[in-house]
Amino acid sequence: MDTEKEAFSEAESPEKGEEFSELIRYTVPGYLLGLLAGIFLDSQGLQRSPLGQWFVRTLAGEGESIFEGIFSIRKRLSRAEGSMAEAYGWGKFFGISIPWIIDLISRIVGVDVYGVEGFYIPYFYALSDQIGANISGLLFLQRKEGSWKAGIRQYIRHPVMLASLFVITLVPLGLLGARILGFSPTTQTFTALETIAANLCWIPPLVGWANEKYR
Repeated sequence: MDTEKEAFSEAESPEKGEEFSELIRYTVPGYLLGLLAGIFLDSQGLQRSPLGQWFVRTLAGEGESIFEGIFSIRKRLSRAEGSMAEAYGWGKFFGISIPWIIDLISRIVGVDVYGVEGFYIPYFYALSDQIGANISGLLFLQRKEGSWKAGIRQYIRHPVMLASLFVITLVPLGLLGARILGFSPTTQTFTALETIAANLCWIPPLVGWANEKYR
């Protein structure tokens, strides 16, 4: 009976041991590095440098993804058993380059990156890694459960995946609203602040940590 209870407890606790609390600690350094980079570039007269914006947005929007990618690589090299947190970290790591391509193409075709029409650029810098993490998490659940039907059933019951979907859906609305109201990232500091505000990637790991701690 005790063995059966332990098996049931483990099956009902998908976040146990998944180390989401370690992923949360990677967010703040990215924010700080992005903001400091923005302030420094502004002080050098590079307020509208495209390369400067790329650098600032990468740090502020994806700094934690670099650290989380290192976390996942370290876990893989240590041959630890695969976990949702590891899959989540890999997805974020591989999503880093997508906004670079979107940003470059937008500038080439003449999109006003400072106006309303350019609202999606900080969105992808902030959340393309989150989209990758969400997809990676779904694939993890599909492999774990053995079928898409069972994987999707677990996905819609998984607090981290639902929090991730919530962030992915609502953030672009906030960015668009801010641009409509007149906000424009005309300095690198504003670029950093806009990206930081959009980068709510800390919410899903926080949900996972809270679920792991208080369940």
